[in-house]
Amino acid sequence: MDETAPTRLLLVDDEASLREPLAEYLTRQGFVVRQAPSAAAARSALIDEVPDLVLLDIMMPGEDGLSLCRHLVEARDLPVIFLTAKGEATDRIVGLEIGADDYVVKPFEPRELVARIRSVLRRAGRPAVPAERDAHYLFEGWRLDPLKRKLTDPEGAVVPISTAEFRLLRAFLDHPRQVLDRDKLLDMVQGREAHLFDRAVDNQVSRLRRKIEEDSRSPHFIQTVRGGGYRFAATVRRAAPERN
Repeated sequence: MDETAPTRLLLVDDEASLREPLAEYLTRQGFVVRQAPSAAAARSALIDEVPDLVLLDIMMPGEDGLSLCRHLVEARDLPVIFLTAKGEATDRIVGLEIGADDYVVKPFEPRELVARIRSVLRRAGRPAVPAERDAHYLFEGWRLDPLKRKLTDPEGAVVPISTAEFRLLRAFLDHPRQVLDRDKLLDMVQGREAHLFDRAVDNQVSRLRRKIEEDSRSPHFIQTVRGGGYRFAATVRRAAPERN
């Protein structure tokens, strides 16, 4: 990717009165903005060009933003920021759990949105060593392929994990034996540092434990640190992908 190239945004919102002025503002801020009035139009736009980040309204006629977000995250691994109405709290939580990186509530200050876009892009570009991008994570017989998002147990069986569980596990594997509090996990996994979603982190930890722990009630890998958060207790190493 060309570090000097302008950031490309796909703005998906059925309200032209919001979408068009926002696109103009973002263009003045140096972004290249493509607009789509619906999920169907967004899917067509993706055929021509893949953006660096998607700004996505939740409530739209036809396919809604939650369904499109699932496709963007799981099939294309694209960062997503939701544009939501105040009454859509439940949808926001669902959106974050299926992999959205952040959200802003309408009406919002455009400068705040620009700050969130830049923050999400910094997190999305976090891999420090490009040569290690496809290196697998290994821990006590388990293997995680970060590109295919495939988790394999010590017997070689594939363990299905959701996008949210993948992001949480990768956060732990990137910081083994470190205490990660909920705010830190929210920032790394979901892009929100808000106590409203503390339970979302706890719920995801519980789900992930059921996938990788022999006894989720007495966890070996993901240990609770009283008053501090969670710690991944195993030794983690990186290894080249297995070749068939």
